[in-house]
Amino acid sequence: MSEYTADTIARITLAVLTEPGDPVTGQLVQAIGVTETLALIRDPGAAIPSQVDPVAGVRWRQQAAAQQKDVLTDELIGLTERYGLRILTPHRPGWPDALADLGHAAPLMLWAKGNPELLTDSLSSRVTITGARAATGYGVQVTREFASQLAASPRILVSGGAYGIDAEAHRAALAARSASTIAVLAGGLDRPYPRAHHDLFRRITEHGGLLISEAPPGYAPTKGRFEARARLLAALSAATVIPEAGARSGSLRVAVAAYELGRQLGAIPGPITSANSAGCHRLLAEGLAEVTTSVGDVEAMLDPTPAAYRLPPAYQQAARRAAPDPGRGTGRPTL
Repeated sequence: MSEYTADTIARITLAVLTEPGDPVTGQLVQAIGVTETLALIRDPGAAIPSQVDPVAGVRWRQQAAAQQKDVLTDELIGLTERYGLRILTPHRPGWPDALADLGHAAPLMLWAKGNPELLTDSLSSRVTITGARAATGYGVQVTREFASQLAASPRILVSGGAYGIDAEAHRAALAARSASTIAVLAGGLDRPYPRAHHDLFRRITEHGGLLISEAPPGYAPTKGRFEARARLLAALSAATVIPEAGARSGSLRVAVAAYELGRQLGAIPGPITSANSAGCHRLLAEGLAEVTTSVGDVEAMLDPTPAAYRLPPAYQQAARRAAPDPGRGTGRPTL
């Protein structure tokens, strides 16, 4: 354990004692630091800092203290090494700076398997695509088209490894280019979920991609961890695209998180008769997402050009065709 710093060990322990994205944990870590936050759990007599509501602070400490186990850190480090995982922490190589935008909800640490350099490319290099698990043929088709073209452009596709839209995004990215996709999982990377995607997850890591999770190895995904994962899917990319989603799709959490973070958000319209597109239509009707009908629309969302000076992709193409060629008729090549 000598290679693990005190900060890393404290983060590993806190990651088990508290749930991902817990606001009280985040407030305390930012106010007093990781080691001091852990000490508050171990010392029931220690005063809760004033930055946290006292009632919420006492409840937080009781819940966290109830999760304590003997030699927990040793077990987790053993599992981390046994499965070839890597621990990423803030301010160290491999940590994505974009997660700082989450504020108190920023993760304490991440377990990773594969190529962590995909997290340190520019924010605009990554696009999140997520949506319905029970995808229709229409959803599968548009997801494959968007993901393959974006991966070839080249962009990095971020998704959640789930059935339906997520899996299709990963597969299309892998088919287009190596080192092109990141899967953000809700459970430990020693038991990636869903199990039916074991081969997909293996291919992701073998072809230069990356698996990441806030959940420690040995921990199964839960409803709360799926919900917390949504903020990571939104924060890791400059834009999120929803190809297909029902009215109650979990992917809408990702969409709302992206909107609240000020990230670009696109939704692909579907047939008005399809319940699987109701979520996309709601995002569009409420003005949360931009109408997205081509990869050019996504590229425009990722373009750093200020919106006030950016024409829609179709108008850009028309303007280029209509623009005079300075070299035409002069007998000289254009400089």
